[in-house]
Amino acid sequence: MKAVGYRHSGSIDTENALIDTTVPDPVLGPNDILVAVYGIGVNPVDTKIRSRREPAADEIGILGWDASGAVLSVGENVFDFKEGDEVWYAGAVNRHGCNAQYQVVDARIASKKPRTLSFADAAAMPLTFLTAWELLFERLGLTEENNATDSATLLITGAAGGVGSALLQLAKLNQNLTTIATASRTESQQWAKKMGADIVIDHSQPLAPQLQQHGIQQVTHVASLTHTDQHFAALVELLAPQGHFALIDDPEQPLDIKLMKQKSLALHWEFMFTRSLFETTDMHRQGQILREVAELTDAGKLQTTKTEHFGDLTAANLIRAHKQLESHSTVGKIVLDGYNAPLA
Repeated sequence: MKAVGYRHSGSIDTENALIDTTVPDPVLGPNDILVAVYGIGVNPVDTKIRSRREPAADEIGILGWDASGAVLSVGENVFDFKEGDEVWYAGAVNRHGCNAQYQVVDARIASKKPRTLSFADAAAMPLTFLTAWELLFERLGLTEENNATDSATLLITGAAGGVGSALLQLAKLNQNLTTIATASRTESQQWAKKMGADIVIDHSQPLAPQLQQHGIQQVTHVASLTHTDQHFAALVELLAPQGHFALIDDPEQPLDIKLMKQKSLALHWEFMFTRSLFETTDMHRQGQILREVAELTDAGKLQTTKTEHFGDLTAANLIRAHKQLESHSTVGKIVLDGYNAPLA
């Protein structure tokens, strides 16, 4: 099958950082579905793995963990899907990704895609909405049932990216939650407001004075999505006693968690691939979450976070997407059409 992959880890600026190639067709396992990939989303995790994880000798690494497409066949243990079903999923980080003509994915972490979205628009959402859902509802516990008062305040740093865009939308499902987004550029600030932020401040400036201008002295919850090591001390200072701090990134410098002791703060680390990587007993929950997100999308309560469409899946277009992500200036999500994408 056709694919875009890489032979050696390293900088996106190296020659043949990503290549157009052919690889063997994937092998369907008993718990898998075989999907013809129609839409592809690009995420920071793609760039991190490309730059850090060397493929095995004589093998080609296939990236991509956001996809939509049509089911071609199902494994012997799969009863929830059939040939022709339109699906979406984020896949598993320890298996080949979706930058290919076909992909096998465990049926437990997939669901029917939203009926109201195109394949490209749908492909922008799975990984980031799974991350945001797990972070908000499972790590921070900010479900409507667990937050009956109007006192909860969530501060989201780097809120204009893919996860932040999803998190802001999901947060609005809880009417009792005040959301504060950080964004440093005019376009990213406008995007955060569009996604539902109640307040937007600039993370390139001191945070506390900006919050004080809105009459806020402290927050109950923090979702740190990028550059956590740079903002950690300031965010801990802003958290109320017995507050909650969640992060998703990989801090370059160690975090001084002793700063959290006197306030009895809770620290949560969200990694969306945990369930599939360890095949946890609740691995099927990710399929359920995606089904709920699809239903909310079709009901008009959530929207795609796609902001840029880079055309067909080619090495050149994917290199362009990786470069933009590594510039840390991306608002929302970048998508591509897969090799099998239906003609409009």
